Amino acid sequence: ASARARSYVSPCLCHLVHRPMSKKILIVDDEADIQKLVGLRLRKAGYDVEVATTGLAAIEAVRDQKPDLILLDLRLPGIDGFKVCRQIKEDPALKKIPVIIFTAVHPETVPQQIRQCRADDFILKPFQSEDLLKKIRQCLGEAGE
Repeated sequence: ASARARSYVSPCLCHLVHRPMSKKILIVDDEADIQKLVGLRLRKAGYDVEVATTGLAAIEAVRDQKPDLILLDLRLPGIDGFKVCRQIKEDPALKKIPVIIFTAVHPETVPQQIRQCRADDFILKPFQSEDLLKKIRQCLGEAGE
């Protein structure tokens, strides 16, 4: 009976030991409602979430925490999202971190500005949480999961 118990328990423990760590996503937005709603949805999807509310705080958080992905609003107090994105993408230690711009800025001007700051993708507010999750998974290479 004990041999059977060990063979039964072992796969469960093996699964827990080999389980990948959660990816960390940094939400950069000065609107508390957006932080809460997006943060809740990402946590439900299994991600660790950190929040920054200003451009300067975002740059510091990226350098200190090295998130797996950044959701970046464009309209931020102090340094705007485009400048934050450019600074991240110009830093050799940070440039491979995917940046998704999420903004309510008029869509006609966004694509050109996103190319200039080298963001990996963008999504316009308001958005469906499934659309955001799909973009996140694509940027993290989790599209098939």
